[in-house]
Amino acid sequence: MPNLEYIENGGVTSAAGFVAAGVHSGFRKDPKRLDLAIVEAEGPVPAAGVFTQNVFCAAPVTVSRAHLGQDAAGVARAVVINSGVANAATGARGLEDAERMAALTADAVGCAPEDVLVASTGVIGTFLPFAPLDALPALHAAASPAGGADAARAIMTTDTHSKECAVRYTSEAGDYAGATFTVGGMAKGSGMIMPNMATMISVITTDAPVAPRDAKAALKAAADVSFNKVTVDGDTSTNDTCILLASGKAAPAGSAPLQPGTPAFAEFEAALQAVCQNLARQMAADGEGASKLVTVNVRGAATPEEADLAARTVANSPLVKTCIAGHDANWGRVAGALGRSGARFNQEDVDIHFMGMSVCEKGLAVIFDEDEALRRFEEPEIVIDCDLGAGDAATTVWTCDFTHEYISINGDYRS
Repeated sequence: MPNLEYIENGGVTSAAGFVAAGVHSGFRKDPKRLDLAIVEAEGPVPAAGVFTQNVFCAAPVTVSRAHLGQDAAGVARAVVINSGVANAATGARGLEDAERMAALTADAVGCAPEDVLVASTGVIGTFLPFAPLDALPALHAAASPAGGADAARAIMTTDTHSKECAVRYTSEAGDYAGATFTVGGMAKGSGMIMPNMATMISVITTDAPVAPRDAKAALKAAADVSFNKVTVDGDTSTNDTCILLASGKAAPAGSAPLQPGTPAFAEFEAALQAVCQNLARQMAADGEGASKLVTVNVRGAATPEEADLAARTVANSPLVKTCIAGHDANWGRVAGALGRSGARFNQEDVDIHFMGMSVCEKGLAVIFDEDEALRRFEEPEIVIDCDLGAGDAATTVWTCDFTHEYISINGDYRS
């Protein structure tokens, strides 16, 4: 695997060949809040997407799928994203509005409408206003390699901060040896987070040469071990969208696209997964009202599917999440979640640890130092390790605690 270097303040424009911008356009009332973002390539580039599987699928998701073509793998020149209005549950008009948003962006950028992908986030059931899209020419004019941070801020909803990450690596493989490739991205997401695709809106870019179908396979694999392993509240959004754009700008002259199954492609996959997992952890840590990032590790499951069932049930349990908020090492809540998860195991084989402290061995309570447990609960990340003793499968799921603030945020969301 490559030696990855995390780029300080890196993000969606860290890879060569991309520019971005974010402005306040009027989707939100607060003039200090950026609400319209764009990520652009210099021309149409290989692109791939993974999208929500929610039946209440938002219009921008339908349009972006169509623009990418079969299997959501094609080409794109730009991705435009608004926050504040989701354009979901808006019927035929919503689809027309999403297409019009793409066409207006195409006019501003100077490309075909089908080369524009669109995404929206915000309140469901509200039609997209078009006055804010008058800002598209200015948005395009403002796009630059330095604009990634503004774009990341513009896609936020209840997020408390923007989420960005980028890594670079120098290839050691074949024709690409010595070439330095970058993968960078931005994401939004802090509530209505439960994976059935990618659980948020994200744009990821790379200057490695990757063909569309191979980009789709790599993105799906990365999402499965990152965004699909995040849960905040068990709800899957209507608007989940994750786009990967590949400029190929850092490829050696005359080199072909990376080929799946080769060391060079494995290097790229490792970098992509690193960025996706970093963004996923940021999303979990920024869960609505959260005070802690929670990592749930399950091993010893009979199958990968059962490992996921067990970890996800623990991560979604309100009782587990509230005991963490209360700094209470109440492992019985974890045991209860494991037992109802559907994973097969014998309770007398189960071990549970909180932050490295054994609290349950072979299904029985272990006496532990409560004061030491309280001290460990002061850490920003709470790690729960569960060994089911039923097999060799393992997984990790990221979540957060539940605090009173979560109720306040969601009770007032439309206010």
